Amino acid sequence: MKSRRYQRIRWAAVIVAGYLVAACQTVQTTQPGAVGITRTQSMAVSAQEIEKASAQSYSKMIKEADSRNTLNRDTIMLARVQGVARRLIAQTPVFRSDASHWRWEVNLFQSEQVNAFCMAGGKIGIYSGLISKLQLTDSELAAVMGHEMAHALREHVREQVSLQYAAQLPGILLAAITGSQVLSQLGDLVTDVTLGLPRSRQAESEADEMGVELAARAGYDPNAAIALWQKMNRLGGARPPEFLSTHPSPATREQDLARTASMVYPLYQRAAKH
Repeated sequence: MKSRRYQRIRWAAVIVAGYLVAACQTVQTTQPGAVGITRTQSMAVSAQEIEKASAQSYSKMIKEADSRNTLNRDTIMLARVQGVARRLIAQTPVFRSDASHWRWEVNLFQSEQVNAFCMAGGKIGIYSGLISKLQLTDSELAAVMGHEMAHALREHVREQVSLQYAAQLPGILLAAITGSQVLSQLGDLVTDVTLGLPRSRQAESEADEMGVELAARAGYDPNAAIALWQKMNRLGGARPPEFLSTHPSPATREQDLARTASMVYPLYQRAAKH
């Protein structure tokens, strides 16, 4: 009995030591691009783990939507969404070369929700209510999608999961000593962070900047991002849509977006000529 308990404690120490080392690692997930994002990020879990969990979560969403007949029902809207996505995806190597090898997927969910997301590894979901309620132009749609794709490129979900996971290290040690499944919480954390928990203001600002640059490089007017957020705020009134729940204030956002749009406008002009 004592030897088994000793082995568990020993393995627990090894596991926790590994996570502590990982938690101290800093990575540069993307190149700075024209907008100049250079912040390094602390990661306590691997990109492969996050991508696997995201792929499983996305697959589950697709199956559930398909069973309810709410997946890709509007073929015209779907073709439009996928066309914008293709142009944006073609520009992602500017920020990280490996993104061109991601298994990108783009699906349209029939729903009144005004929302969109892009999971780790390039799993994109657009809700039809976002387009129909806001009457989005292609450039405004590109601003939304570019923003969500930027979250994936910057690995913001991995970053937030890492922070939460590192905070749970004492519990992980106890679980290892008592023989519990040490990593069983990872999948739940990924799903919660991707679809539910708010991201930091810093992460949202980075996604705004990078998203505007992606749109400009793809030949979409970067100034459309300003009109988009104005529409979102008018729609929400006193209670902004969930999509805006963690974003900077409207006034701050408009100023920041206008500055970024001006910075990348020459990229749009260059792309528009081709």
